[in-house]
Amino acid sequence: MGYAQEHIKPYNNEESKKDQVEQMFDNIAPAYDPLNHILSLGIDRLWRRTAINWLKPFRPEYVLDIATGTGDFAILAEEKLQPQKITGVDISEGMLQVAKQKVARLREKDGIVRKIDFQKDDCLHLSFDNESFDAIMIAFGVRNFEDLDACLKEICRVLRTEGHLVILELSTPVRFPMKQLFNIYSKVVLPFVGRIISKDNSAYTYLPETIKAFPQGEVMQGILRKAGFGDVKFRRLTMGICTMYMVTK
Repeated sequence: MGYAQEHIKPYNNEESKKDQVEQMFDNIAPAYDPLNHILSLGIDRLWRRTAINWLKPFRPEYVLDIATGTGDFAILAEEKLQPQKITGVDISEGMLQVAKQKVARLREKDGIVRKIDFQKDDCLHLSFDNESFDAIMIAFGVRNFEDLDACLKEICRVLRTEGHLVILELSTPVRFPMKQLFNIYSKVVLPFVGRIISKDNSAYTYLPETIKAFPQGEVMQGILRKAGFGDVKFRRLTMGICTMYMVTK
């Protein structure tokens, strides 16, 4: 059965969700950064800083950024947390290429070698030993998982005992008037602007559908506990447009 968002696919019902999500992000990779900042009015940067500020007191040395995309979260975490190493993984080679180019440009600009390694990896079968990381971060990626329960168990496996997981995920506001405004925005504005800039007719229709279908708040809290995590808290940001899950193994 699974969860509702696992059955929502970008292009067709025949191919697996994983393969289609990989293809979708390969397609939109060149336009992803400007489009993301436009569609969120830049608030996505604030959400990432909030998540990293939560991790900061724990001083993680080895950090994994899952669904790293174009690397913004990993780059910010490397700057603010100053760990020994950050590993960013994604299933989209197109997104990873943008991330690697971004880090290379930063090195040219300031001469500082970033302690970030990007690699292609599948959250269903992570290529790391048990308890490899002090902290794990995921920004706007969990609703694209083909099997949410299995991926969360795999994340729990590679996180050390007493380690920390922070998840940022878009969510549907529950209160007036933001609920009504977000409904209009996700049905009209997001697909239109996304289609024009990314040239992908399906991606920015798929994304709001998964936001609406994804389990949030207390439901997601229960799913995380079922995956093996101990302490799970959540906080709604920007009137419920985004939810941050703060998790300890």
